[in-house]
Amino acid sequence: MPGTDLVIRGALVADGTGAPAVRREVAVAAGRIAELAAPGERLTGRRVLDADGLVLSPGFIDMHAHSDLALLTEPDHFAKVSQGVTCEVLGQDGLSYAPVDDATLEQTRRAVAGWNGDPDDADFAWDWRSVGGYLDRLDRDGIAVNACYLVPQGSVRMLVLGWEPRPADAAALDRMRALVAEGMAEGAVGMSSGLTYAPGMYADEAELTALCRTVAELGGFYAPHHRSYGAGALAAYAEMVRISRESGCPLHLSHATMNFGVNRGRAGELLDLLDAAIAGGCDLTLDSYPYLPGSTTLVALLPSWASAGGPAAILDRLRDPSSLARIRADLEVNGSDGCHGVTADWHTVQISGSRDTAAVGRTLAQLAAERGREPFALYTDLLLGDELGTTILQLVGHEENVRAIMRHPAHTGGSDGLLAAARPHPRAWGTFPRYLGHYVREEGVLGLEECVAHLTGRPARRLRLADRGLIRPGHRADLVLFDPETVADTATFEDPRQQAAGIPQVFVDGTAVIADGRPTGARPGRALRRTPEGTVR
Repeated sequence: MPGTDLVIRGALVADGTGAPAVRREVAVAAGRIAELAAPGERLTGRRVLDADGLVLSPGFIDMHAHSDLALLTEPDHFAKVSQGVTCEVLGQDGLSYAPVDDATLEQTRRAVAGWNGDPDDADFAWDWRSVGGYLDRLDRDGIAVNACYLVPQGSVRMLVLGWEPRPADAAALDRMRALVAEGMAEGAVGMSSGLTYAPGMYADEAELTALCRTVAELGGFYAPHHRSYGAGALAAYAEMVRISRESGCPLHLSHATMNFGVNRGRAGELLDLLDAAIAGGCDLTLDSYPYLPGSTTLVALLPSWASAGGPAAILDRLRDPSSLARIRADLEVNGSDGCHGVTADWHTVQISGSRDTAAVGRTLAQLAAERGREPFALYTDLLLGDELGTTILQLVGHEENVRAIMRHPAHTGGSDGLLAAARPHPRAWGTFPRYLGHYVREEGVLGLEECVAHLTGRPARRLRLADRGLIRPGHRADLVLFDPETVADTATFEDPRQQAAGIPQVFVDGTAVIADGRPTGARPGRALRRTPEGTVR
């Protein structure tokens, strides 16, 4: 074909729709898919890539990413491009770096340092405050993958009400709705919440419903980390469904899991609830990661009252004996809302990042036994020593729940990957190859074409991407070639920063970011923004 930059020859094409894969040639020109040959037809181009034995799929879409700073500090983004990710959704869990003002930026940096790190390099410029300014910064610096952004509801509340656990009055709610609308006008695709994280957790159902009406009016969706994944998980999911129905806002459930001992074997109850909602007209999707342990910050386990006032106030409470006694009672006896309504089991809380490097990889119960101290005392010491930046794994998942949820037809893939810790959860490097290797090839939980659709076409529909997520003429050439016989996650809990196996080629907008298994250093990605017509480009 004249003008064709690249012909991919010999690959089995899984086009992102879930249809049976077909061996056919694909031509790429000017960053787009120019032509799909009929089976058996030969195409010509300036370069021909022999992909015999490989599967060609659309690039994978990470529906729940925490790369908000990593894309600026490490824009080649090897952790994600090496596993075939070509688009990420940022601004997750209700806390990110836009919209902010000078004061809330400083508070946010402290609050989510455990998630994202906190560069203090004098050459790193925090030179944005708005959603549009952040997206412009991604475009200015250049990034390897494409990125979408959610307006973080906790950040919006912080701007208007600070860290105070009180209802929003009419004036505050109007201001919050205006901030959400402004962020979406600047390109955000929807709104996120983190309802076990302060200050977003202080919003009641009426407040969230009002904000979601604004999101719905502007063509976005709501992506909540809801109030509990443990005790009360089903009630928390039901609240999100009510908000969606009342507001008319499409709902995307973040890292939809049923964790902790109280929920073993209960995924069916969740799926029944979701199926009933969908049958009743709720526009609902979800994402999950294909692992059992979760990951968050140690400070997140605190009860909500202990987080009021923000990071400085939290540190003061951790030094106050009377506050500490109350915190301990909530964590070990009553069940903290920050710990999903269950009591803290220190055997399941494993340190993944801390200035106390000897603690990394150990559970608080193990540390207590080794150091001759009580787990709660070590909990306090770590938070104070790390200035709240300690990260953890929570060893609370159940395999039967993970499998049941990933089979659901509304399911998409999301890594929830935290990249900054000393020993981060391996999902940051291994989510997408683990789906294809472990759960498709080895376990047969999903068929290959079905899984590809979960990771590509289906999330593209949720995001309303105008021209990505499928292999069809005219779409952007975000593409992955993988070997179905060898694709695998190699990242482990002991050694998590490991490149996936069996993914030799990854293209973003037709430019190779992985070639022959090696990073190219190219940065063809950009911020994808919601347009006035409601699509995302």
